[in-house]
Amino acid sequence: MKSTFTDQYRDRVVQNLLPTTAFDGKFAPSATIEERMAYYHTPGVSIAIIDDYEISWTAGFGVADANSTRLVTPNTLFQVGSISKPIFTLAVMHLVQEGIVDLDADVNSYLISWRIPENEGWQPRITLRHLLSHTSGLTVQMFPGYFYTEPLPSIVQILNGAPPANTPKVEANIFPGIQFCYSGGGMVVAQQVLVDLLGKPFTEIMRELVLTPLGMHDSTYEQPLPAHRAQHAATAHLWKGVPLPGKWYCYPEMAAAGLWTTASDLAKVGVELMGVLQEKKAPRLLSRHTVKAMLTPQLPDQQEGQHYFGLGFECDGKDEGFYFSHSGWTEGYITQLRFYPNLGKGAVIMINSNEGYPLHDEIIRSIAKEYQWPDVFPESKTPYALTQLDGYLGTYLTPTGLSMVVTLNDTHLMLQLAKQPPIRIVPTSELEFTIPILNASVVFEKDNNGQIISLTLTQPGKQIKARKQ
Repeated sequence: MKSTFTDQYRDRVVQNLLPTTAFDGKFAPSATIEERMAYYHTPGVSIAIIDDYEISWTAGFGVADANSTRLVTPNTLFQVGSISKPIFTLAVMHLVQEGIVDLDADVNSYLISWRIPENEGWQPRITLRHLLSHTSGLTVQMFPGYFYTEPLPSIVQILNGAPPANTPKVEANIFPGIQFCYSGGGMVVAQQVLVDLLGKPFTEIMRELVLTPLGMHDSTYEQPLPAHRAQHAATAHLWKGVPLPGKWYCYPEMAAAGLWTTASDLAKVGVELMGVLQEKKAPRLLSRHTVKAMLTPQLPDQQEGQHYFGLGFECDGKDEGFYFSHSGWTEGYITQLRFYPNLGKGAVIMINSNEGYPLHDEIIRSIAKEYQWPDVFPESKTPYALTQLDGYLGTYLTPTGLSMVVTLNDTHLMLQLAKQPPIRIVPTSELEFTIPILNASVVFEKDNNGQIISLTLTQPGKQIKARKQ
């Protein structure tokens, strides 16, 4: 019976994607995943759904290559770009947990083949905590990858910005430890820390510390991708469904962008971390204390309930709506994962097209609706019953002379901007109003005597204040 219900859930998810419109909180008629894939020229999609702390279902849609009939399955390999970072962070945190490395020690004490460079005699002190939370102040935000015919640089060449590397040297250009600044370069430094410390190839380290313990047997950090795995990989497509020559780019910056994996394998990570965090399963890799530490704000001005970066993962929401997530983008692939540990729910979505980037949110909305994820849709504001309307009426002028006139039509307040026709404004509190048919809102201001003295019209990218005449 459970299988029948699961099939029904899956069918409703893939048949009811919600495209956006130009209006906040309003969606176009629902569409099937095949219709939206065709719209975005996206050949293939792979999805894994977690419900009640276990993988509920996985499915592939479309083809791995627009020029072939090879179908995408839940075990089709995709490049996942920056999702490489939180999976790599699991390895570092395992070493921290075992007492092999100190999260707050200067990484130059571990590095042998390369060191954080001085800035004209000033030596920045940077820790693994800084690197994993993107607070290191190190440069190089992301990596563009290498064409299949290009020579690949070593990690030291990448860190030094030396040929054939295609990015600048990695160096600190702001104070470490005081602000968030996304740094792929910092993750490559952390990669070199593990290689220098353990004396093993990075791919072997990741296989031993993370991929094998979590049962991620279809995953690898190998760059270039070996031939025996390449036959199971989806081809990259940039725009208009055109395959990338050479099928995909190579990313030797493995900790930052080099992971090849499947929706099924990434879902295993979510099941493991959520289950351990809620004490629903024995840990295979990290303790509950360690997982909790990864999802904790790392800067004094960050706090739970707001968006922040923990160690490896992004975090947002609160209570049942708290989730940890990450996204990844390389040439021709986009992946997104989101896990709600207090609910035991989550999803992994992978596509082999850059043009299809809006498809992720459309799928997320369909999943959220079906599985009742909190806080995905804009909260609808309840109309507020005003007893006195006369105080709002009148003409309001901006310093530049733009007029806004508030009038009454039956029992509804209307706003006329310059020569535009009047439009209804709906109160959601005594001073706050929405304009349901536009992406706009109005807030009134009172003086100390309780008299309306001004209004502020807010639209995307613009606020206009006008004083009552």
